[in-house]
Amino acid sequence: MSASPETLVTAADCLLRPTPGTVHSLAPGLRARAAAVLLRMALDQALDAYWRRVTPSMTLIGKHRMLCLEWYAGQDTARRCRTTWSALSAACHYRACELPPAPAEIRTRLLEVTGLLAALGTATVTGPTP
Repeated sequence: MSASPETLVTAADCLLRPTPGTVHSLAPGLRARAAAVLLRMALDQALDAYWRRVTPSMTLIGKHRMLCLEWYAGQDTARRCRTTWSALSAACHYRACELPPAPAEIRTRLLEVTGLLAALGTATVTGPTP
């Protein structure tokens, strides 16, 4: 069973802004990294759903779907998608010599993913744009 992109974004938001009075068993950096993983999963699922609507064969190779997005969804959406996906990927990886991502940085990415979910969900394309 897989959660919808919207559910993943909501779960990431709960990790970044836990309810007051909750006992925090995870450090803020660890919660931010977990939220980044959820946000990247949400973005991946939104991209898969977008390509299933446009051309199902594009969901097979992740690199192709990112490269071709510019021609189908527009330059701005493609640029935002690449930038956000790359930043979230970097935040997901654990490196012993680096600090974990800041919760404020991941909150910014959460807003960007929310915007991209809307952009990819409402984009109706009949073919590549010149």
